[in-house]
Amino acid sequence: MKKVSKLSLTLASIGVFMIGLAGVLQYQAFKMESTNTVAYEKVTMKDMNSGTVEEVNDESKNEEVSDNSNNNEEIVDATTVDTESVEEVVIEEELEDIKTYDEINTVPIDPIVFDGLTMNQLAEKLNRSLNSTISGKGYLIASYSLQLGIDPYMATAIILHETGCNGTCSSLVRECNNVGGQKGGPSCGGGAYKAYPTLDEGIMGYLDNLYRNYYAYGLTTPETIGPKYAASTTWASQVNNYIAMVKSR
Repeated sequence: MKKVSKLSLTLASIGVFMIGLAGVLQYQAFKMESTNTVAYEKVTMKDMNSGTVEEVNDESKNEEVSDNSNNNEEIVDATTVDTESVEEVVIEEELEDIKTYDEINTVPIDPIVFDGLTMNQLAEKLNRSLNSTISGKGYLIASYSLQLGIDPYMATAIILHETGCNGTCSSLVRECNNVGGQKGGPSCGGGAYKAYPTLDEGIMGYLDNLYRNYYAYGLTTPETIGPKYAASTTWASQVNNYIAMVKSR
């Protein structure tokens, strides 16, 4: 009976010890798992020379990796921002040179008015045959002739024939602003020819007369105008010669 009691006591003591040992082992395992400190070896350049090895833990390793990742992200972000800024500046500079649709379509374009020429081109062409007193009056002759429906080449040719302004204009032009040999009053120096206050009025008065007394009646060529305009039988051919000269210049 005493042997049984002693055996029971021994077994009970062993059971208590085993339970205690299991608790200790479980606690150590939990502590190691919670701290997550798994040692590994890190070799440095110093260690390569000395032959020693430095022990570090995963936690430090993870912190270094995290710091490097953050630094890399900052560098990448900075590079991205700089590149975008440069691209925006370049694009804005390029857009400054580009016109809008409205700007492009509102740029004035000189229309063709006669013989494939714009008004300015036609005026310059006439000016190349206008000298002396009527020099530079090509625009007035061109614009007012077209307004009345008169051929500007023929209108210029008649002026050159009547006044000699291909070279030096006659006294009728220089003194009385009469460019077409117009007759009427007020008189130029007491004669039959008309005097005009200004040269522009003399040019426009000549063109008005050409329209009212000739073009309005269907007389639109040197051949049809000549018999009424002048007594000379060579008037039409001489005017045609001047027309050819004006066109060629």
